[in-house]
Amino acid sequence: MIEVKNLTKQYGQKKAVNDLSFTVNDGEILGFLGPNGAGKSTTMNILTGYISSTEGQALINGIDILEEPTKAKKEIGYLPELPPLYLDMTVREYLNFIYDLKKCKLPRKAHLEDICALVKITDVYDRIIKNLSKGYKQRVGMAQALVGNPPILILDEPTVGLDPMQIIEIRTLIKKLGKKHTVILSSHILSEIQATCDRIIIIDHGTIVADDTTENLTKLVTNDNKLIVRIDGPKDEVEKMIKSIKGVVSVRADMEREPGIFEYDIEVAEGKDIRRELFKRVADRSWYILGMKNTELTLEDIFLKITMGEKVVLSNEKASEKAVEELDKMSEENSDMSDKEDNSSEEKESEE
Repeated sequence: MIEVKNLTKQYGQKKAVNDLSFTVNDGEILGFLGPNGAGKSTTMNILTGYISSTEGQALINGIDILEEPTKAKKEIGYLPELPPLYLDMTVREYLNFIYDLKKCKLPRKAHLEDICALVKITDVYDRIIKNLSKGYKQRVGMAQALVGNPPILILDEPTVGLDPMQIIEIRTLIKKLGKKHTVILSSHILSEIQATCDRIIIIDHGTIVADDTTENLTKLVTNDNKLIVRIDGPKDEVEKMIKSIKGVVSVRADMEREPGIFEYDIEVAEGKDIRRELFKRVADRSWYILGMKNTELTLEDIFLKITMGEKVVLSNEKASEKAVEELDKMSEENSDMSDKEDNSSEEKESEE
């Protein structure tokens, strides 16, 4: 388990991380998102002991990373965005070096072979790292994070440079690892986060602005409760039938998508699920449902809405209030600075 309590990192007058608090539970895969400069990398560097915090605590399985760094780091496998590779070593030499560096106690040969099989680098085990493709180098970086079988994995852009098939393989691996490890995954490929993570934290200006599952964030960001259904049946009768279902607010037949077949935009009252009743009524009339989908936002839509200023009520209300307060405060400060600059300019013009 990872516990972050009131974490702050200040560089001069700038707060890169501002009073950040969250937990990551055992066996949870957490997606950690934020625009450039949001404080994402700073937070991950504090969690892994690369830099110290100005205030607050980061606990790794109950161990304070500042108080007992060596003990805490034994609990962590870390893959930074640029893997820490020694390019003149072979993969075998490098992983053996990492094994010794981490003072690993597991059976050396079997442990390293298992890791290589997991990340699919067995076929390059005796090759020099600098001669490997970027994708293979990334896998070797993943392998070093797994040496010692740490209970916590912190992965920063683990699929950079991989082809689509390799991305799917690494994604499957991360999901598999999530059953036995606590995982923090940072990535700019939002579809990857959406497909892999149990929960998502979005930070902006060093403050948490969203913390929930993708599904719940969608509900918080948008009030739309709509279904798009393609039904093979007489248009007027289909519309009349849909309108008669309890919970339907409105229905509109869209354009003809196939000969004689229309799509229907159905708005449903909040908290209502009409899918089963709709299916039953269509089947009773010997019509056919040829497609059905929700108009839910993608994670990319959610990310853009939140980071472009839309205020969201988080699962953690205190965190939400603080995030909103901080964003409002920053806006006021920027406004004050602008006013001061204008006043100063006016005074200078007056003196002249």
